[in-house]
Amino acid sequence: MNIKNRYIATLLGSILLFTSCEEYLDIVPDGTQELSLLFNRKETAYKALANTYSYLPQNDGTYASYVLASDEVAVPVPKEPNAIKLMKGQQNVSSPLMGYWSGFSANGRGQGSLWEGIRSANTLIQNIDLVVDMTQEEKNQWKAEVKFLKAYFHFLLVSNYGPIPIVDENLPITASDQEVRLDRKTVDECFSYIVETIDAAISDLPERVLGNNDLGRIDQVIAKSIKAKVLLYSASPLFNGNTSLYSNFINTNGEHFFNQTYENSKWDLAAKATKEAIEAAIAQGASMYHYTETMPDYDKNNSQYEFIRNQYDNRYAITDPWNSELLWGNSSPVNNGQYWQIQSTAMMKDPSSSSVEAAWQWLAPSLRMAETYYTKNGLPIDEDLSFAYSERHDIATIAFNQRFYAQFANRTAKLNLNREPRFYASLGFDRGLNRTWGSLWKLKMRKGETHGRRANTGDYLVTGYALKKLVHQDSEGDAYNKAITYPWPMIRLSELYLMYAESLNEYSGPSIEVYDALNIIRDRAGIPSVQDAWSNSVFAATPNKHTSQEGLREIIQQERMIELAFEGHRYYDIRRWKLAEQYFTTPIKGWSVDEDSEANYYQIMEVSQRSFRSPRDYFQPISFTELSRNPNLIQNPGW
Repeated sequence: MNIKNRYIATLLGSILLFTSCEEYLDIVPDGTQELSLLFNRKETAYKALANTYSYLPQNDGTYASYVLASDEVAVPVPKEPNAIKLMKGQQNVSSPLMGYWSGFSANGRGQGSLWEGIRSANTLIQNIDLVVDMTQEEKNQWKAEVKFLKAYFHFLLVSNYGPIPIVDENLPITASDQEVRLDRKTVDECFSYIVETIDAAISDLPERVLGNNDLGRIDQVIAKSIKAKVLLYSASPLFNGNTSLYSNFINTNGEHFFNQTYENSKWDLAAKATKEAIEAAIAQGASMYHYTETMPDYDKNNSQYEFIRNQYDNRYAITDPWNSELLWGNSSPVNNGQYWQIQSTAMMKDPSSSSVEAAWQWLAPSLRMAETYYTKNGLPIDEDLSFAYSERHDIATIAFNQRFYAQFANRTAKLNLNREPRFYASLGFDRGLNRTWGSLWKLKMRKGETHGRRANTGDYLVTGYALKKLVHQDSEGDAYNKAITYPWPMIRLSELYLMYAESLNEYSGPSIEVYDALNIIRDRAGIPSVQDAWSNSVFAATPNKHTSQEGLREIIQQERMIELAFEGHRYYDIRRWKLAEQYFTTPIKGWSVDEDSEANYYQIMEVSQRSFRSPRDYFQPISFTELSRNPNLIQNPGW
């Protein structure tokens, strides 16, 4: 399959590049430029629209991505991006890392201040009616698009900083110092404003249209999906009745920034909004992705095996451009011939190639993530009685019936055997298989071997695992233009089903509706249903765990950590669940990749530290510079 020929060139892909503060001032006129010039014609006004979109998060860029801000991956120390430094406790107030408040530069793929993005949105809303060659319907749609983006930028700021000021309109240049020194609002006020603003935008947004050249621009399905996500966050433990962390975090009037009374009804609002988003998405053509193309020659003889097809389903769900499951993709694609692309850091090198320009081979999944995926029976490895959990790091010979994902008669860790298809679609491991560079690789990943750490190179997989999920199967890494482009997934239909299951279980406990939502995910994953997996006492160490709210909560959280792994969700999910002390305080571990012998290679080693101080690190700091500009701002606790 030649995805290159199928890639749909988007309207925004060529122009929605990172915009610096100076460039921003060139587009939104200062005192020397009249707004009437910018908003005179549609062509020039479009620059303001594109500029607002340019502030969307850059998770497709290794150095700007929150994919690296958790315990999912590690990289060689000399190459550590700021996201990993943040997770190692190196965040600071003088020059914050990865800050959406002030923006940051990031080695070719930075992030503009979201306040500038909000300003850009307000400028368009206030001036678009000046344009003479647009219909009112077009103007209303553009207003709705940036109104949504303004709400979304507020949501990202709340997710990272907690309570924030609300900026619904740009202040006039004549505003007094006191008028521009805005106060932080309570988180409930922030969430209410975000939801109300999205609601106000929806009616003027277009329906989801597959195949047109505006893919990536905001439509009704995107808006309803993000509204549901906002309500999910509002209902989550970090924001809903958080007395354990923020009972003393108050404003100058003595009001709590975080409500101190848990409200179960917030989960009901999230569930209803998510159901509405799912129904709208399906009505407008969305569906769970399944691979329907003819398999490459190296897999044609295996095409009848469901286990192989499951791997294709799960891998291409991310990398097949604009597929039916993708509800919102960042149109600045995950490769446009630039060195910063996250696909490059994940792509394995081909030792036989004369060039490896676009293959860096140093974004390595952690051992914890390898242990997070289910067994072939759809159960956690420590809950499946047929899986020798205490022996998971021991070595075993690969059996003939395991040849679909590992090399028959070779030896590897037991941890790598008898796992679910998503494990093999997402992770490469020693003596495993990798469909990449248009061929089937038999991986040998010990030191000095074909795919292991080579002499005198800093590009290597520090944990011994490769990240296949973010690499298009047909990408070739000898040149950037040979990597297959795809839009970064901002939200997928599968996430909506996970959101629905979580919110409904939290509101009213286990039900057939919750199981059904999870089983849509599990069916595509190629594992048994929740009921079949957890009711089977032959395999399940905790039979019927799914029938209690607490048990099902754990199941849903693990399902989300697997299905959305490496897509930039984990940093936010672990925090909103208030589980950071459990996950973000222990070192990243992996195999001993500097060893060449089998026995020594399969020893566990620490490869990267993680540090998390509670409550300080649940939210990022506001910089000293911003605090000095606006004395009304109150710093987050612990900073």
